[in-house]
Amino acid sequence: MTGGLDHATLKRKQRALRDGFPAPAALRIHRAISWIGRAEACGEDHDARFIFLWIAFNAAYADEEMFQNVQPSARAAFGSYFRRIVALDHDRRIYDALWRQFSGPVRLLMQNRYVFHAFWQHHNGIPGNENWQAQFVESARRFRDAFRAGDCARVLEIVFDRLYVLRNQLVHGGATWNSSVNRDQVRDGARILGFLMPVFIDIMMDNPAADWGRPFYPVVSDDAADRPAR
Repeated sequence: MTGGLDHATLKRKQRALRDGFPAPAALRIHRAISWIGRAEACGEDHDARFIFLWIAFNAAYADEEMFQNVQPSARAAFGSYFRRIVALDHDRRIYDALWRQFSGPVRLLMQNRYVFHAFWQHHNGIPGNENWQAQFVESARRFRDAFRAGDCARVLEIVFDRLYVLRNQLVHGGATWNSSVNRDQVRDGARILGFLMPVFIDIMMDNPAADWGRPFYPVVSDDAADRPAR
């Protein structure tokens, strides 16, 4: 985890502050921290760590609008969340965390074609992706430009675009557990989520009154189960 922000540290802070959290933020933060803790317990099982950390990310960002009849794309929802959290990151902690890890898992992930969406589109014969290599190079250029410009929200969007491909591979059964074939991207993806998620949650705890959206699956008591939420 990043800068001492492990599960225990986040949990202590959450317990100290939670009485002042609005209910939606309190639920998001509580759930996300629980999955960060579960990810820490995975040790070197990078597949499990990545999946549990992705669940933590879902707990933090997913708005109830994502589950309505007309759904925005997951990538659009990512961008909205990233813009909100970066705007509240006055100390540029997210950018600094990415910069510290740039020569390691971030750079390696960005150079890995197996987490690039257009590569798989082309591999599966979907028209319009014959130039995936040019798209790959252009994506790397946009990433570098965003990093140099300090556009942290855009950097996160590009990184999570790659992580989303990896998420789909694992969650939808497109990979074997602990396979040597995809070790690099799974390891790097787990490390990236491992240093970003604690920072995201810490910023959310510092800004509980911000509009983090309403969770679609709140805790519902038995006597309220038949009443729609207002």
